[in-house]
Amino acid sequence: MNTAIRPMYEWKTINWTKVQRNVFKLQKRIYQASMRGDIISMRKLQKLLLKSKAAKLLAVRKVTQDNQGKKTAGIDGIRKLTPVQRMKLSNQDLLEANVKPTRRIWIPKPNSDEKRPLGIPVMKDRAAQALVKLALEPEWEARFEPNSYGFRLGRSVHDAIEAIFLSIKSKPKYVLDADIEKCFDKISHEKLLTKLNTIPSLRRLIRAWLKAGVLEDNVFNQTEQGTPQGGVISPLLANIALHGMEQIVKEKFPVRGGPILIRYADDFLIFHKDLAVINHCKATIELWLTDIDLNLKKEKTRIAHTLLQDEHGNRGFDFLGMHIGQYNVGKTHTGKSNYGKPLGFKTFIRPSKKSQKKQHKAIQNIVRRNRTIEQERLIEQLNPVIRGWSKFHSTVVSKKVFSNMSHKLFQSLRRWANRRHPNKTQTWVNRKYWRLETGRWTFAARKGKPLRLYSETPIIRHIKVKENRSPYDGDWSYWGARLGRYPTLSNRKAMLLRKQKGRCSICKLQFTLGDDMDTDHIIPLHLGGNDVWANVQLLHAHCHITKTRNDSLLHIND
Repeated sequence: MNTAIRPMYEWKTINWTKVQRNVFKLQKRIYQASMRGDIISMRKLQKLLLKSKAAKLLAVRKVTQDNQGKKTAGIDGIRKLTPVQRMKLSNQDLLEANVKPTRRIWIPKPNSDEKRPLGIPVMKDRAAQALVKLALEPEWEARFEPNSYGFRLGRSVHDAIEAIFLSIKSKPKYVLDADIEKCFDKISHEKLLTKLNTIPSLRRLIRAWLKAGVLEDNVFNQTEQGTPQGGVISPLLANIALHGMEQIVKEKFPVRGGPILIRYADDFLIFHKDLAVINHCKATIELWLTDIDLNLKKEKTRIAHTLLQDEHGNRGFDFLGMHIGQYNVGKTHTGKSNYGKPLGFKTFIRPSKKSQKKQHKAIQNIVRRNRTIEQERLIEQLNPVIRGWSKFHSTVVSKKVFSNMSHKLFQSLRRWANRRHPNKTQTWVNRKYWRLETGRWTFAARKGKPLRLYSETPIIRHIKVKENRSPYDGDWSYWGARLGRYPTLSNRKAMLLRKQKGRCSICKLQFTLGDDMDTDHIIPLHLGGNDVWANVQLLHAHCHITKTRNDSLLHIND
C-alpha cells in the first residue's frame, strides 16, 4: 500500500531548499569560470548541470508552479500538471530535439493600446528552456554590460531609473531616447546562434526552438527570424543578441566624459552634453543594429534635452513609466555637484502623465463595474491595484502625484456612493461610507480593512545595484541585504539582513563575505522575550557570544 501511494506524494516531499542550493553551487562555479575566461571548465560544468536531477526538478517547478503563466496552455491544451505528472516530466530527457510549435496569443502592451504576440510553448519545451536557462544565464551574467537592466537577475526598472539620475544629476545633457523596432520578432537566428557560441547539443536545441514555428487559429506559420516571446529563455536570448551595444559606443568615444548608454531590454538611452556626439552615436547604433537585422523605430526615437525646452514647450523625456527632467530653481532648492557647488537647476523624476492616466482609468473601470457591490468587496479589488502602482513609483519624487491621485480616487468613490443613495443627503452618505470618527476621511466599512490611499505610501530612495555585480558572484552579504533572499542563506537570515540593511545590530558594522553570523532574541526568552519577528535580530558570532554572556549575568543578578 505504501509503495502504491508513494509516487503521489514524492513531489511534495522534495527538499526544495537543498535542490536550489545544489543547483546554485554549480551556477556559481559556471559564473566564476566565465569571469576568468576558462571556457573548457565552464562547458564541463554546464553539461554537469544539464544532467543534474536537481536542475531538472527546479526547471519543472519553475514552469509548473512558480511562473505567472503556468496555467497558459500550449498547442497540446495542457494547462497544469499534477504532482505525479511533474515528477514524471522531471525524469524524462528534457533536451531531446522533439520540439513542437508554439501557440500564438495576443496581449496588450504596457502603457499602450497596441497588442503584442506571445508564442506559448508546450509544457515540456518550457521545462527544457528553463533547464537550459539555468546553465546559460550564469555564463552570460559574467559578460553582460553594467548598464543593461532588463530581464536580468537582481536588476530592476528602479536600477535603470537610478542609473539615469546619476548620469544627469550634475550636468544637463542631450538624450537619444530610442526604441528598437520589433526587436523580438526580427532578431537574426544565425547571428544570434553565432554570438551564443555554446556547446553543439544546446545550439541544435535552441535552433529548433527558434525555428519551431507558430500555430494561430489552426494555421501554421514558419519562423525565419525573431525569438518567440512567451518562451522562458526568450528574454535571455534577446539580451545576448543586444549585448555589445554599450561597448561599441565606448569604443567610438574612449575618452573620459564620453556618452553613457543605459538599456532596458529593447529600449535604450544615450546621454551626452554635445548634440553632435548624440547624432554620431545614433548613426553608430543604427549601423550596429543592421548587422543583426534590426533597426530603430523612427516614430519612437527622438532627441531631447534634460533641461532645455523643445519647440512644443516640453522638456525631458519619458522612460519606463517615469518622466525625467531638469528645472531651473532658486539658490535654496538647487541641486549641487559632487563638490558641493550649486548648479542652478534640479533633476526631478516623477510618474509620467501617461502612467497616471492609465492608473486612474483602471481605478475608474473597477468602480464603474461594481456599482452594486458591497463596500468591503470594492475595497478588496481596489487595494492591490493602488498598492502595486504606488509601490512601483515610491522611489522617485511622487508625493504631489500621490496626493493628486488620492484626490481623484476620493472623487470617484464619492460619485459611487452618491449613485447608490440618490434620495439621501450628502452628510448621510458620508457617514455611511467614510469613518470620520478616525479624524480623517477613511473609506471603510464598519468591519473590515480600510481603503489604501496613494498618499499613504512612503517615498524611499532606491539604491542602484553596483556595476557588474550578479547574484551568482556568491556575495550573500550584499545580495541577502539587497533582495531579502539568497540560496545559501536561510529565509530568516536573508530577511533579517535586508531588515538591518546588512549591518550587525550590536557593532553596527557591515556583514562581509565569510563572516559568521547568528540569529538572536533582542529580549532573551528567559527574560520574558518571545519569538515574534520584532524581537529577532542578526549579529556577528562574536557579538552574539558577548551579548549572551551579558544576558546570562543579568539573569543571575536578578
